[in-house]
Amino acid sequence: MKLSEQKRLSILRAAERLFCRHGVEKTSMDQVADQARVSKRTVYNHFDTKETLFHTILQQMQQPLAEEQEVVFDPQQDIEVQLRSIAEQEARLLSSEQVLSLARVAFMHMLQRPELAQQFNSGKLGCMVYLDRFLQQAVAAGVLDIEDIDLAARQFVALLKSFIFYPQLYGLEAPDMARQQYVIQQSVDMFLARYRAR
Repeated sequence: MKLSEQKRLSILRAAERLFCRHGVEKTSMDQVADQARVSKRTVYNHFDTKETLFHTILQQMQQPLAEEQEVVFDPQQDIEVQLRSIAEQEARLLSSEQVLSLARVAFMHMLQRPELAQQFNSGKLGCMVYLDRFLQQAVAAGVLDIEDIDLAARQFVALLKSFIFYPQLYGLEAPDMARQQYVIQQSVDMFLARYRAR
């Protein structure tokens, strides 16, 4: 790796730590330079504004999250098993340190910047990349009965976020695999109680 690339990576890591600890607004480019052990000029050579630096960190943190393996609908397999597989994958993602770090960096800044919140919300991560398609195929196969696919997909993920992601994000609960499996099963059961084709 070239020296320039090493410095850029050091800047990104330093900024991420500082943004997590103090928030974007209260972090200065001087602090980033000190933490990264580079000159302020080097920071500005790579990132012309703090906003550019922040957006680069968000993009880097989100990229692996958009690469989750798609669960493809299989008409030969029980829909409950398939939905549980999606929920387990999503729960792992939502409780991963990468997602929690991304949320901690982004959320406070988004409260002050509504346009950023809109941009962040419109991006699809985790199972939301493919869940609409999965549900449409299940409806076409007569397994599920859903009128509003987008709403149903968001409901499915919201159940998991409410009981797995937010409690960990706010430090209200420590990771607990038994509790997580219970939440997953209850969420799938609730979803199927509403949408399983009769």
